Amino acid sequence: MGRKIRIGSRASRLAVVQSELVMAEIRKILPEADLELVTMKTTGDKILHKTLDKIGGKGLFLKELDAALLAGQVDICVHSLKDVPVTENPALPIGAYSVRELPADVLVFPKETSHWNPALPVGCASARRKMQFQQLYPEAVIQPVRGNVLTRLEKLDSGEYGALILAEAGLKRLGLSDRIAYRFSPEELVPAAGQGILAIQTRAGEYADLLARLNSPDGALCAKTERQLASLLGGDCSAPVGCHAQLHGTDMTLYGFSGIGGVPRYGSVQGNRNDADLLVQQLASKLTITE
Repeated sequence: MGRKIRIGSRASRLAVVQSELVMAEIRKILPEADLELVTMKTTGDKILHKTLDKIGGKGLFLKELDAALLAGQVDICVHSLKDVPVTENPALPIGAYSVRELPADVLVFPKETSHWNPALPVGCASARRKMQFQQLYPEAVIQPVRGNVLTRLEKLDSGEYGALILAEAGLKRLGLSDRIAYRFSPEELVPAAGQGILAIQTRAGEYADLLARLNSPDGALCAKTERQLASLLGGDCSAPVGCHAQLHGTDMTLYGFSGIGGVPRYGSVQGNRNDADLLVQQLASKLTITE
């Protein structure tokens, strides 16, 4: 039996599935490693009666896991990248990015229902999704919905909501792609920075060789480009900001949305993937509100 590596994860079913995906990749690289999954409920999982922007943002999903990493209680943590603040802790850097799962936002209806009942509210926990959806459907009534994906689906199926807006990646990883009623294009609803990508985090300077082999170069390029744009737009994990990069061979199309200040702004730019930094600057200029 090889070296023991403890993988830290939130306790939700989706978080565990995502951590198990990374653990499977680690086993391919280090077949003799003794892997242990360590799950915990984070502050963001425990406080469900308020929206995240009222309690400190999505960084609350990392608080306990960060502390466990720093204390040496776990060795590697796996996160949905869209939940990781764009300002990283240098002591706990993101060491690798996964291959991207389908990144779109999707509309989900109650079970056995093929249409949206506008008499019921649309459940949405994100200011980014809410503002963009209201541009598409101004008459829609949107109400917050908290909890993990399975909890939200239970609330939908019990009649509390007429529809939910969720990330396709999470549904697919949970084997629930059949619940998707409609997939939004990035021109309609720009995803969050890093949506569909897993972030693999550890203590600075540790597991460098393993992280290099786990890292997806395309995933890393998209992730870093999107997070750079989000940072320039002033978008933390709870701000109404969307950033999404699509790769087409040597080219990149970068989509952006900003609702900061209450004014919705959309834009996109295209160019060579090697000029990602330039594309970020160009799109940030288009989307930034100037007095």
